[in-house]
Amino acid sequence: MISLSMFRGVWRYRGFVLGSVKREFQSKYRNSLFGALWTVLNPLAMITVYTVIFSEVMGSRLQGVNSTFAYSIYLCAGALTWGLFAEITTRAQTVFIENANLIKKLQFPRICLPIIVVLNACVNFAIIFGLFTAFLVWSGHFPGAVYLLLFPVLALQILFSIGLGMVLGVLNVFFRDVGQFFGILLQFWFWFTPIVYPATALPKAVRELLVFNPMAAVIGAYQTILVHGRAPDWAGMLPIAILTVLCCVMGLLLFRKRSGEMVDEL
Repeated sequence: MISLSMFRGVWRYRGFVLGSVKREFQSKYRNSLFGALWTVLNPLAMITVYTVIFSEVMGSRLQGVNSTFAYSIYLCAGALTWGLFAEITTRAQTVFIENANLIKKLQFPRICLPIIVVLNACVNFAIIFGLFTAFLVWSGHFPGAVYLLLFPVLALQILFSIGLGMVLGVLNVFFRDVGQFFGILLQFWFWFTPIVYPATALPKAVRELLVFNPMAAVIGAYQTILVHGRAPDWAGMLPIAILTVLCCVMGLLLFRKRSGEMVDEL
């Protein structure tokens, strides 16, 4: 089994993986005055801006939801989770290039590198989303037990992100234009996903194209749970679940086939 042999190696090098995650987190704030406090201040500032600017100053509202904070929750639910997707895919596509010296000098399972990317992104996301959850509780908009449905959606998103990221990461070693192209694509992808606007604001012809946007279903699931307090449309997420499996399998196969050649290219 491809994945079994790979992840046995990861387990043997778990100290290296966890140590790398810890070092990267510490290095981000090593020479700053407030240190790790910035992990709280940055997302707190984001949530405050979304709440004050959009809910109070601009008076933004969502149709069918009678709440002052509804739009800011809708916006945070989309923007924060999109940030996780963007961080994993963007970092995964350059992870082998950025660690070229490490790959050439040390013998270790190179699959550890994408896993380190995922763990680092998840640590950052846990802090940010934890603060957002505290805001939901404070504002009286915590959705209750349906909140637990976020976890399968989150797991699906992470798997899709790293599957896509690994495909891009391997291809980017051999074709450096891949990284440049994806950076541009990601900007268009963001605006084609209902994050800062509801899907109902789009013309009908454009709205029908959202079925081809896998992140629209994921972001919509988060927004349904957090804004409306109900379960998402699981049937509507079947296409991205299939795409996730394909991306993960393709990423692992591509990595296994080309990992030996990457050293020469790097």
